[in-house]
Amino acid sequence: MNERRYYKDSYTTAFTAAVVDQLTHDGQPAVILDQTYFYPTSGGQPHDLGYINEVPVIDVLVRSEDGAILHVLEKELEDERGSAFIDWPRRFDHMQHHTGQHILSQAFIRIAGAQTIGFHLSDSSVTIDLDKNHLSAAEIEDAEHMTNDIIWQNVAVNVLEVTPEEALALPLRKIPPTNHGPLRLIDIADYDLTACGGTHVANTAEVGLLKIVKQERRGEKQRIEFRCGNRALADYRLKHEVIGTLSSQLTTGATELATAVSRLQEDLKQARRKLKKQQSELDNLEAQQLLEHGSRHDKLILVTQVFSDRDLGQVRALGSRLVNNKDTVALLGLVGERSQLLFCKAENVPGSMKEILLAGLQELGSQSGGGSDAFAQGVGPSASPAQVRQALSVAETLFLRKLALMR
Repeated sequence: MNERRYYKDSYTTAFTAAVVDQLTHDGQPAVILDQTYFYPTSGGQPHDLGYINEVPVIDVLVRSEDGAILHVLEKELEDERGSAFIDWPRRFDHMQHHTGQHILSQAFIRIAGAQTIGFHLSDSSVTIDLDKNHLSAAEIEDAEHMTNDIIWQNVAVNVLEVTPEEALALPLRKIPPTNHGPLRLIDIADYDLTACGGTHVANTAEVGLLKIVKQERRGEKQRIEFRCGNRALADYRLKHEVIGTLSSQLTTGATELATAVSRLQEDLKQARRKLKKQQSELDNLEAQQLLEHGSRHDKLILVTQVFSDRDLGQVRALGSRLVNNKDTVALLGLVGERSQLLFCKAENVPGSMKEILLAGLQELGSQSGGGSDAFAQGVGPSASPAQVRQALSVAETLFLRKLALMR
């Protein structure tokens, strides 16, 4: 229904065309033009953006039933002809990366015998998936070197059209299924020949540079993430800035940065071990002091304490440390945006912490809590230290009353 001009010309970004149909797609207005240079999402490459009569084009796609190119718009187009403009920086970025992908895929075939089985290009990342998952660091580096050698040789990138029968006699990396129509081939002279419908640069030098930035194994595949051209430059600028900042902060050169960071990590590990040991000693001392000041009821030691400078994990750890001692009950409260109650007892102490917790929470106007006979905790609304202490007092009185009945 419309002529795909981008097949033969990836560089035209301004053109006029007649509107042959207006429709909607997923609730958005869309148009079909008699000819277009807008590339639709396909083959792992995202669609172009731009304008038609100053109306933003927000999506471009191929209609499955007839192959028509739909230009999805931000609002309805009122004219029968359109002056179209394609976002060139986005288009050129896609051209650089799609051509770079072809070069890199061929390099992996030559270096490691690894075929590309997936390609993904987005605004945030560009990746290929290889059919081998055990490529070495040296093979990946060699493929990157070969790719950049081809880029810097300024090799011509040509677009060819052949019949499916003619394609069988050519050294194609892959022959895709067709509906008996012509195949569009991207020919990087004397290096790579593959069927592709995407937009590409006219010579490899326009790719500028390709840098592999990440690789990871995914099951039977190996995913390679890379940057080309302007994205590679932006990535280098960012990392150069980070390295410069770290070098300045650590007063060391870039080549010594990894050693300096490793040394800091080891120092941090040692400091954490020392801090953990000291904290354990402080916790033991605090637990001992609380036990010494706890109320005594025959053999039973009952500790009640309200905290405002701890988190729940610290209070829970302190409670566990207290009730490691026989004949001990800990009724602990925490003040904050929400009040917290945490009750626990030693194994040899009778009674139920869950039962008295509910009484303490009720004093705070809450029923959000639960647990077991040995350990229970709950949450109440924001409360003052005096209110939390009153809740602990109510729970303590109830516990001692029930304990007396058991004897």
